[in-house]
Amino acid sequence: MPDTAIPHPAFEDFVPGEITTYGRYEVTKEEIIAFATEFDPQPFHLDEEAGRASWLGGLAASGWHTSAILMRLNCDGFMVGSTSMGSSGLEEVQWLKPVHPGDVLTVRREILETRSSASRPEMGIVRCRFELVNQKGEAVLVQTNPIFFGRRSAEVA
Repeated sequence: MPDTAIPHPAFEDFVPGEITTYGRYEVTKEEIIAFATEFDPQPFHLDEEAGRASWLGGLAASGWHTSAILMRLNCDGFMVGSTSMGSSGLEEVQWLKPVHPGDVLTVRREILETRSSASRPEMGIVRCRFELVNQKGEAVLVQTNPIFFGRRSAEVA
């Protein structure tokens, strides 16, 4: 997938309907177990045999781990160095397929909507749909949420 992310975006750089792909992250067995040990110690995230005995079909990353990977790829792909001012939360998170050791993940981002903030004119709200996609082209996670971005005009003022 080509990487078409804008390196330092502001609110004005986001166009509804725009689809961008970026990032590459290879998941390892060691990190799956380390994350699960710390944050989600369910057997199928800790042990290969327990993973095979589950519907996950093998050792699988926690959904929260895949969400954290998405955040890392988003930070590397466009948020660090942008005018991002945070978010009010998530509208949707779906973990669609298990993530196994060796899976290579990329992001597909669609801009759903942009609008000016009614109460803070120096910012705009960009509503995004993110898909974390594995090396087979399958979406393993879908997340929809707004992100607040500073306006380029606010930087000049």
